[in-house]
Amino acid sequence: MLAAYAARIDADDPLSALEVGELPEAKAPDGDWVVVDVRATALNHHDIWALRGVGLAEEQLPMILGGDAAGLDPDGNEVIVHGVLGDPAAGGGDETLDPRRTLFSERFPGCLAERVAVPRRNLLAKPAALSFVEAACLPTAWLTAYRMLTSRGRLPDGGSVLVQGAGGGVASAAIVLAKALRATVYVTSRDEAKLKHAADLGAVPVEPGARLPERVDVVIDTVGEATLGHSMKALKPGGRCVIAGATSGHLVQVDLRQLFFRQLSLAGSTMGTRAELDAMLALVAREKLRPIVDSTFALADAHAAFVRLASGAAFGKIVLTC
Repeated sequence: MLAAYAARIDADDPLSALEVGELPEAKAPDGDWVVVDVRATALNHHDIWALRGVGLAEEQLPMILGGDAAGLDPDGNEVIVHGVLGDPAAGGGDETLDPRRTLFSERFPGCLAERVAVPRRNLLAKPAALSFVEAACLPTAWLTAYRMLTSRGRLPDGGSVLVQGAGGGVASAAIVLAKALRATVYVTSRDEAKLKHAADLGAVPVEPGARLPERVDVVIDTVGEATLGHSMKALKPGGRCVIAGATSGHLVQVDLRQLFFRQLSLAGSTMGTRAELDAMLALVAREKLRPIVDSTFALADAHAAFVRLASGAAFGKIVLTC
């Protein structure tokens, strides 16, 4: 079957480690696993980190990349693949807290292929109104944004949100989801075109580091070092900054006086649970939401898609079709 995979590990030039070609057919391990016929699969920065060797060792190669997929199960049902492989019982009801939890393309082959083996528990019905391309955007970026806003951010009804760094899959999803949750949304970016895209989605553009018209309940921050100081200043007393990335750097200084005097919270967040994905799919269907698709490529053209991802120019998700 055709697949996009890490053939090597190259920390300095990760895209040179990407190959697209024929690999052995996907086989379901023992247990309640099935093979999904992939119709669309989306890229994430996790894929580039894997090519750099983060979470992936030489002895695991070749490793098919990708954590997102929408396609058909063996019975012909249209499904979405939940990308977290973990035991909810081991995480106190939350599989993301299972110490042994993993993602596709870490211990098990990923989704950038014509077929992928998946635990049956990780399959959810695809909303009928969404295309396979749209549905493939949801399991990582949209689920991450949903968990950040709800479970971790505890966004109140009619609340306010700052999304740092418009453009990426999580950030664009957070804008759409926060608006659907009836929040006022502010967004920053150094890219005027991305700010215009965000404004078209209903967000209020703000210059990076600038004072907001109001302090907010929740900040969605996937940027890290460059934005954390501004994120904390933007919060109202008791507000929550939810962090799910550090694209600008992970070593930061925190003014603890702000933290304790204004009773702020810094919360980490990673992916989401199957239950949260199910709840998000219900919200998507109820509110008739549409994921933001930056561009689509054929699976055979995966290298060009990765170049687009690595450029940082995308607004929304980059999707491969099979």
